[in-house]
Amino acid sequence: MNSGHADLLADHAPVLSHLDALESESVHIFREVAGEFERPVILFSGGKDSIVMLHLALKAFAPAAVPFSLLHVDTGHNFPEVIDYRDRVVAELGLRLHVASVQEFIDRGVLRERPDGTRNPLQTVPLTERIRTERFDAVFGGGRRDEEKARAKERVFSLRDEFSQWDPRRQRPELWQLYNGRHAPGEHVRVFPLSNWTELDVWQYIAREKIELPGIYYAHRRPVFRRSGMWLTAGDWGGPRDGETVEVRLIRYRTVGDMSCTGAVDSDATTIEKVIAEIAASRLTERGATRADDKLSEAAMEDRKREGYF
Repeated sequence: MNSGHADLLADHAPVLSHLDALESESVHIFREVAGEFERPVILFSGGKDSIVMLHLALKAFAPAAVPFSLLHVDTGHNFPEVIDYRDRVVAELGLRLHVASVQEFIDRGVLRERPDGTRNPLQTVPLTERIRTERFDAVFGGGRRDEEKARAKERVFSLRDEFSQWDPRRQRPELWQLYNGRHAPGEHVRVFPLSNWTELDVWQYIAREKIELPGIYYAHRRPVFRRSGMWLTAGDWGGPRDGETVEVRLIRYRTVGDMSCTGAVDSDATTIEKVIAEIAASRLTERGATRADDKLSEAAMEDRKREGYF
């Protein structure tokens, strides 16, 4: 091909937008996993990142059905609105949902309640046991590198041993979007299709694709109380304590996890446009601002990653 023809083709080459490029990368990752693994599963909590992840999986295989089941580790202290959303989406799409229950492990005596009432750190054992018993060999997670420093150094394909533990010395280079899914029997790979997305990217994509979210992501009035600098939802999980006053405030949630460790932010962002503007002006990451479980120690998330949760 002469240089004139090459220049002509370059002039007419499609230019992907930032969101198109992210979407294309994520769709490619889903298809790579479908081709390399036998029993993948998508972690789906009804939170915004897992919702976007499922939306991308639907796009990756349309018009066929998503060839993966879903898995949720239910702490028993989840927001009712999120669980309702989870169950409705699963029913509408005709997907299979596996639920690993923290309460079940507490009832069996395998786990014990923490003094602070937080169950998020208790999710590791139910998750890893379900991965082992169902023989899942690839587990999609919604982790993003912009969220927290332990996530920032994670690969897209993250190899885990037979105990679901992460060893940095065994992680592989990922040049030119080439992913190595090789693993021994009993091992599996955690896969993060949203690794290169930011919180703002996620919200802009939700707006562009008109993706429905649970209402708690938008400003609403809710009974909350103050603890450790965060507004927490009152509930049977152990809040409020003596001296902690419940008040009704206009708040929303930037991230959604266990009610005992997920803080709300004061906000009047009732629309997606207002949410995007609010995030664009924020100087704190969503987890840094609103997740008490990440503040248990300097290495809280790093420890959970090594143990097999993240």
